[in-house]
Amino acid sequence: MNILVIDDEQTMRDLLSRTLKDAGYSVLQAPTGELGIEKIQSETVDFVILDIMMAGQDGFTICRRVREFSEVPILMLTAIAGSEADKIKGLRAGADDYLIKPFSRGELLARIEAILRRTKGASFKPEPVLSNGRIELNEAMRQVTADGKGVTLTRKEFDLLALFLAHPGQVFSREQLMEKLWGEQALNVTTRTVDTHIKTLRIKLGDAGSAIETVWGLGYKVVAE
Repeated sequence: MNILVIDDEQTMRDLLSRTLKDAGYSVLQAPTGELGIEKIQSETVDFVILDIMMAGQDGFTICRRVREFSEVPILMLTAIAGSEADKIKGLRAGADDYLIKPFSRGELLARIEAILRRTKGASFKPEPVLSNGRIELNEAMRQVTADGKGVTLTRKEFDLLALFLAHPGQVFSREQLMEKLWGEQALNVTTRTVDTHIKTLRIKLGDAGSAIETVWGLGYKVVAE
């Protein structure tokens, strides 16, 4: 999902972009409302975060202009608590919700999800999560948690864990893992490489890494906890 951030403050755009990317979204930026409108018209934009107080045309004006040609969900931001009249003005301009700075990462993401549920209805579904009880892996967002803590994995480690969690209890031989993860490059990979990836993955997962079991003479599997 592509989210467009329209804000004339570079620091705020970068902060929002990091937060959104960490949550698995693709992010576009626009420093002015005019450029934001151009991106909505020329690129695939699924959601807009729009600051109200900007140089040139303010967020209210930009929101009304966007609504002339698009129903893309819009979350408006403001650094001023403002009055109920300001909130009503933003909603009547076409915004789907209104968020006051400063806000937490959790609140921002929750607002986005709530807007998407309302605007996309039954077509919006939470991202699929693979889990064995202690380890959770979100394939779309490329995120992994072990015992509730975030874990940073390389691409191969992530794909290896995803394969195991998608087939709980199934034993994979080293040769099968080489073929599935390395494909045509498997000819240049040894079984020792697989063992090294398994070892590193277990270490990164901490205590939860014990779920990756060695089946002597056969290969590896993940068991439910």
